[in-house]
Amino acid sequence: MSNLSRSDLWSLEEYAEHRPEFRAQVMAHKKNRQVPLGDNARLYFEDLLTIKYQIQEMLRIEKVFEAAGIHEELEAYNPLIPDGHNWKATFMIEYDDHDERAQQLSRMIGIEDKVWLQVESCERVYPIADEDLERDNDHKTSSVHFLRFELDPSMIAAVQHGATISAGVDHPAYSVQTGPLPTAVRDCLAGDLQATSIN
Repeated sequence: MSNLSRSDLWSLEEYAEHRPEFRAQVMAHKKNRQVPLGDNARLYFEDLLTIKYQIQEMLRIEKVFEAAGIHEELEAYNPLIPDGHNWKATFMIEYDDHDERAQQLSRMIGIEDKVWLQVESCERVYPIADEDLERDNDHKTSSVHFLRFELDPSMIAAVQHGATISAGVDHPAYSVQTGPLPTAVRDCLAGDLQATSIN
């Protein structure tokens, strides 16, 4: 997938007109790009469309219309678009109760490095986490992490030929494993890899 440029974005006025329809399109698109990991964590897999939506929403909220500000948002969000040989995801730790969330986050330090994906019989792939900034400290982890899962050519070829994909977390404070992902989710992730050619 290529990066987004300023020409791919609507102006604030144009976005105001397009937003209801575009938002509905993105919400439907996202349904097949998320994977629950137990009751309190979830992976949201990003792509060109989800990142365009994120950028447009940030520009709208912050009322950014100058070229420099738009460029800053593009610089921040373009690295979250998959490159054809990886999956990129936002990892969310989700507890409704504030006190419980704080308690669990203090137990989950390092969890971002323990999330994994597995292509059928291949080895588990652990992510490169939080390349933009450090999201842990000595007392707790963040409830939001950005993960990049790099795949080797054999994994990519397997996915493109229909291999199943599983996911999980093996942190001592939160351990979970999913069965094969639903076909619709698997197919969306396979589509993220189509830019890579396998010899």
